[in-house]
Amino acid sequence: MQFSERWLRELVNPSLKTEELAHLLTMSGLEVEACEPVAPPFSGVVVAQVMKVEKHPDADRLTVCSVDAGQGSPLTIVCGAPNVAAGMKVPCALVGAKLPGESPGKPFEIKPAKMRGVESSGMLCSARELGLSSDHGGLLALPAQAPVGEDNAS
Repeated sequence: MQFSERWLRELVNPSLKTEELAHLLTMSGLEVEACEPVAPPFSGVVVAQVMKVEKHPDADRLTVCSVDAGQGSPLTIVCGAPNVAAGMKVPCALVGAKLPGESPGKPFEIKPAKMRGVESSGMLCSARELGLSSDHGGLLALPAQAPVGEDNAS
């Protein structure tokens, strides 16, 4: 059986490091075979709130979003996700972020880009883009209580 350490710590949260907790569980009769990260490593991804969504002036399937990523001023991000909506909280890869790449050990770095004439300062992410699942149907919606600007990898 697989379960998340975060989920376990929501139920009980002993002041033990991960390795100590795994050892305690094993000594209690629940063998821990492995501790693995839930996703490949990524950095520079924060919780963001989509403030405004407008149709891209030169593309049918793109939107121009104004996003609060806790950076002090709103970011403009061009997005192609079908489920983007004002008010939702999503993972936002800031410029300089490193996301899991196509092959292990080769991360994909987010750079400022011009998409059909509109500057984009980051990327709103799906679960697939973060390596969390194969779902690429839209943005990964985060809980409403997720704090804007918080590191999404934690």
